[in-house]
Amino acid sequence: MPAIHSSTPSLTLRAGAQAYALVRERGLRAEDVDIMPGASGGAKWLSIGGLDRMLFGEFLQQPERTRALHLVGSSIGSWRMACLAQADPVAALARGHHAYIYEQRYSRRPDTREVTEVLTRALDLLLGTNGVNEILAHPVFRLHVITAVGRGLASSDHRLLLSASIAVAAAVNTVSRRSLGLQFRRCVFHNVHGPTPFSHWRDLPTQHVALTRDILRSVLLASGAIPMVLEGVRIPGAPAGIHWDGGVLDYHLDLDFGPGSGLVLYPHFYSHVIPGWFDKRLPWRRARAANFGRVLMIAPSDAFVASLPGGKIPDRRDFYAFDDSERMRRWQATLDASERLGDELRELIAKDRVADAVQRWA
Repeated sequence: MPAIHSSTPSLTLRAGAQAYALVRERGLRAEDVDIMPGASGGAKWLSIGGLDRMLFGEFLQQPERTRALHLVGSSIGSWRMACLAQADPVAALARGHHAYIYEQRYSRRPDTREVTEVLTRALDLLLGTNGVNEILAHPVFRLHVITAVGRGLASSDHRLLLSASIAVAAAVNTVSRRSLGLQFRRCVFHNVHGPTPFSHWRDLPTQHVALTRDILRSVLLASGAIPMVLEGVRIPGAPAGIHWDGGVLDYHLDLDFGPGSGLVLYPHFYSHVIPGWFDKRLPWRRARAANFGRVLMIAPSDAFVASLPGGKIPDRRDFYAFDDSERMRRWQATLDASERLGDELRELIAKDRVADAVQRWA
């Protein structure tokens, strides 16, 4: 693995206008953080594992804090936020990382049932013996989980019908992102302790449902249920239909986080934001600054990514490119390297140099 010279930053920091002014005035302070988003991305979460450990286990652990800090995620982002909302978030991350790297073993051509069973076990390991209760009872952190509920053909788990729905959604999305509402609607499962700050979302058809003990595990599984890869999930008491990966609609959460005087702190795999799953191959469909006025995004730098095995962030294609042993070696090496991200942010905060490192989100 090529070494990065110590003067080369491992982090990229971007801030919208309000966040930029706040950080320039006060630096980065935990008490200023109101919201933390978590993006979809599967194995990509391993690339920022060290950053998550520093933020979850140190920076955000303020015993004197009493007001809510809202966590919102889709797919693996919701799993990360579920780690943060547990009593020992670093232990939860460790369980989740280990399960994701070492417990994912598949037959040569796994079907959706096999993939679902494997990732369900990984989720159970991440949650541990009491994670569900800890998440729902947390005195400060309020978890919100996004799923995409199928409509029309997307409400079927029949492979041919679902495949046709995906093709239609991809086609109409090239014309307008709003057209996705014909195939899917957004469902936001919210913590019942206090109001949700996301009730104003109207860019796509959206429903809000209370997150209870009976459904939390199913909701987290559904939020990562990639169509054609995993089985969709039916959730009792939630909007009827099959719930799919929240990233179908909200891949990197290009959403209006609402007004407020505090920060939206966004640890992310990239320094750019792709609105929806179908936008990945549409280079013109990238988020602009409109929704990110309060956002401070912290992401790996290009130099850091270049230092990783293969010069890239892990992704689902690694299952096809490498055997289990090599994939696990690369993913573990990426997770180990990600400690540099946490170390660098810790140093920037300790030396009050965050403002010097931040770029304005144009």
